[in-house]
Amino acid sequence: MTAHDTARQVLAGLDTTLNQDLEALYQDLHAHPELSFEEHRTAAEVARRTRDLGYEVTEGVGRTGVVARLVNGEGPTVLLRADFDALPVTERTGLPYASVNEGVMHACGHDVHVTCLFGTMALLAGARERWSGTVLAVFQPAEELGQGAQAMVDDDLYGRFGTPDVVLGQHVMALPAGTVACHPGLAFAATDALQVRMFGRGDHASMPEASIDPVVMAASTVMRLQTVVSREIASRDRAVVTVGALQAGTKDNIIPDEARLQLNIRTHDPQVRRTVLDAVERIVRGEAAVAGAQQDPEISTLHTFPLMVNDHEACARTMAAIGDVIGHDRLTDPGASSGSEDVGVFGTSANVPVCYWLLGGVDPGTYAKADAAGTKSHDIPQNHSPLFAPVMRPTLTDGVTALTTAALTWLGPDPRPA
Repeated sequence: MTAHDTARQVLAGLDTTLNQDLEALYQDLHAHPELSFEEHRTAAEVARRTRDLGYEVTEGVGRTGVVARLVNGEGPTVLLRADFDALPVTERTGLPYASVNEGVMHACGHDVHVTCLFGTMALLAGARERWSGTVLAVFQPAEELGQGAQAMVDDDLYGRFGTPDVVLGQHVMALPAGTVACHPGLAFAATDALQVRMFGRGDHASMPEASIDPVVMAASTVMRLQTVVSREIASRDRAVVTVGALQAGTKDNIIPDEARLQLNIRTHDPQVRRTVLDAVERIVRGEAAVAGAQQDPEISTLHTFPLMVNDHEACARTMAAIGDVIGHDRLTDPGASSGSEDVGVFGTSANVPVCYWLLGGVDPGTYAKADAAGTKSHDIPQNHSPLFAPVMRPTLTDGVTALTTAALTWLGPDPRPA
């Protein structure tokens, strides 16, 4: 029996009852989002539900992470990962199950990831006679900070639960529901998030000559930073420099002492990364010097993400199986993304292959209409938008189908005699 034949048989368990359970879980998670390393309710709910499936569950791994393990005889160990932290975003979807936590929202679809992993765990637990090996389900905190995967590894993840043979996972995106997108090789960018403090000398707005104005200093810096990519990075290379926050002052007639900027830098190549970081530091210090600042600016790192590289052979094997089940016409290659992900830490720390793919979450009709009109950029809410709202159907069932098929492709064969 082939892997995709086994997958079809196991997926037959994705019946109306389980689908309803998954939708209820998704709505509950969406309504109760929690920020990075504060996912206490989410972790408790995940632990409770996975214990009920018969998994061996450990909480508090990497602070708030949850690890669920199901050993089913001899065979490979397959790590299935879902992140479960939310974002500091005020939701504006108008959904009946919108966030009840003020200023916090599942704006990146991590509630979808958890729900799909739970669905896969339920199917695998109910069909143990059709596979062998170990399922290692990892519910990861703090992906949005780029710290959760490393925190779990540093908490002796593999020493306590065993080293996997492969790492598998998925991320819902603003793509048509029903599609699965995977790019082998360098799939997600490295990120450097920086905070810059620029120091001036405050005074009354009526006497600017007595001040060293950090607002003007910061404004000049923002404009100059726009030249890093356009003038210092070759057109064949990819880089993004975004100033996402600029804060200075408290009142119109007061020149403040200090301005703060927060930068987000995305790169696909270590040398390009070094070039961009050096340019940012040179510009920040240069603008401060030109403005006559009497104190050097401070540049600190808020968080970083490493490059995420998909293993070519693992992707070919996994996508072939998923395509056999859902149809190869529903598979796409999205190319390398400027987004970032820390799932690769699980693979590099264990020296095992990673296959990580994207899952469509937009109503196909809505997507097609916006695509035809050329209005996708503003008609289709993207991840991190306060309007981001994946459709439950067929996104959840598609996610469970893809992840279950992928897991069975790597787990051992049906342990029953031929």
